[in-house]
Amino acid sequence: MIEIIDSVFLTSAPNIQLAPKNEYQNEVAFMARSNTGKSSLLNSLTQRKSLAKVSTTPGKTRLINYFDVVFADRQSNERLLAKFIDLPGFGYAKVAKSLKTDWESNLTNFILDRKQIRIFVHLIDCRHPNLEIDRLVAQYLEEICTPDQSIVTIFTKIDKLNQKELSELKRRFPDALMVSNSKRRGVDKIVEHIYRILKSDSNDNL
Repeated sequence: MIEIIDSVFLTSAPNIQLAPKNEYQNEVAFMARSNTGKSSLLNSLTQRKSLAKVSTTPGKTRLINYFDVVFADRQSNERLLAKFIDLPGFGYAKVAKSLKTDWESNLTNFILDRKQIRIFVHLIDCRHPNLEIDRLVAQYLEEICTPDQSIVTIFTKIDKLNQKELSELKRRFPDALMVSNSKRRGVDKIVEHIYRILKSDSNDNL
């Protein structure tokens, strides 16, 4: 069994220039349209109720937040250190247009230039799987991803779907993971999936 046994907030930064130094490619960047459940997922993965702050105002958070996390393989007793990156939500309509342009341009630069990122986690609200903004984000990640980087697509809030709708979603997106934070469905599978990718080219074992 793979678990995250420790997690701690490291720092916040407005851009890549002020990002923490890190010599390893062990970072996992979580990105999503605003109000998709990204902070809730981070809390579920780390088993912490308030590691990532869940804002009552979607689109409010504009800083890039970093967390140190420790994975443990209970079977082998191996541990793995990684960094989770909570990126600001994109595509929130009520953000002022000028701010929105600067904000999303800055995020684009960060995603492109932060070479320490090993995994891009793209979260999508399962009730809205066909939004153009998510399609464009997925396309952009495919374009800029290097051979040593991976993309993980996760559909959130699957407790909102009935069985027929969920089966159809899985049929259309067979490689995606599914999660319900409120029911903790799929959380353990995501932890293990992220660990296995990091472990496949691990640069920093504890």
